[in-house]
Amino acid sequence: MATSKIKKDDKVKVITGKYKDKVGKVLSVDHKNGKVVVEDVNVVTKHTKPSAANREGGIVKTEAPIDISNVMYLDKNGKVSRIGFTFDGVDKNGKPIKKRVVKTTGDIID
Repeated sequence: MATSKIKKDDKVKVITGKYKDKVGKVLSVDHKNGKVVVEDVNVVTKHTKPSAANREGGIVKTEAPIDISNVMYLDKNGKVSRIGFTFDGVDKNGKPIKKRVVKTTGDIID
């Protein structure tokens, strides 16, 4: 699978599927399976048994992963955009410094 351009704590917008047009923060990214967990998107209920960590069992609501291809990065202007990479100089070991860039505006993300 290609390099994932979405990272944890990015603000994304769901572009297709049941939760289309919902916006949220990425809580986790599974690079191996190409899935992301987005805050308040794809919330499922799980029935849990009582355990040492959770004395009372019950119904717990939690976010389930969705495919990474169903989300797009949301820039600071509130518009969705693709993400690219740029090389910004070299570090002290002679290795190029790779940075993420918003394609529409050219702003450097990190």
